Amino acid sequence: THGLPIEQVLAKQGVKRKEMDLVEYLKLCREYALSQVDKQREDFKRLGVSGDWENPYVTLTPDYEAAQIRVFGEMANKGYIYRGAKPVYWSWSSESALAEAEIEYHDLVSTSLYYANKVKDGKGVLDTDTYIVVWTTTPFTITASRGLTVGADIDYVLVQPAGEDRKFVVAAELLASLSEKFGWGDVQVLATYRGQELNYIVTEHPWDTAVDELVILGDHVTTDSVTGIVHTAPGFGEDDY
Repeated sequence: THGLPIEQVLAKQGVKRKEMDLVEYLKLCREYALSQVDKQREDFKRLGVSGDWENPYVTLTPDYEAAQIRVFGEMANKGYIYRGAKPVYWSWSSESALAEAEIEYHDLVSTSLYYANKVKDGKGVLDTDTYIVVWTTTPFTITASRGLTVGADIDYVLVQPAGEDRKFVVAAELLASLSEKFGWGDVQVLATYRGQELNYIVTEHPWDTAVDELVILGDHVTTDSVTGIVHTAPGFGEDDY
């Protein structure tokens, strides 16, 4: 009897939430919710369902809300309540958080992309003329990228292709296939590192100069990731967060 579905029904009926008093709007929501309770009660009776029909379980009643607050207070007193941060689904049009069950995905075809982040602070491991090569199937998330993730136990190589002033970092196992794809001819391997040695190196976002991206470790990174390095965009889901 609470929630976004009721607001959506009222919107379809022509109710304009932003053009009316909040108390009046909440009253309309309550009236609609209770009308649905009445309909459900009659349907259940017709189906032969038994129940305490004069005292239904309704989450908007003051006694239920008071019980919720009491339980919340007990949890707070026991130290179970804390303030943190996590990504949530958000509807810009409804100005409301959404439950995962309310999310519907559409098929999207996007072009995969190779790109590279320039090293800003190599922590004594990499020089600033080095670029860490990334591959992604979701280029639209790069704007929100805040880190590059490597596998702690994966071997990475620092290479310099012939004719290039820049140096690049890729997974050692994938160097041959990447050299062919990028047209790198004579590739000189300058050093080899374990992923954990690259941890906390600072790189520059590809175009947002105000954003630094840390190299971090992740168990989900494999050498199936084409370069062995994936970008991390916490605003696009709980896994990245």
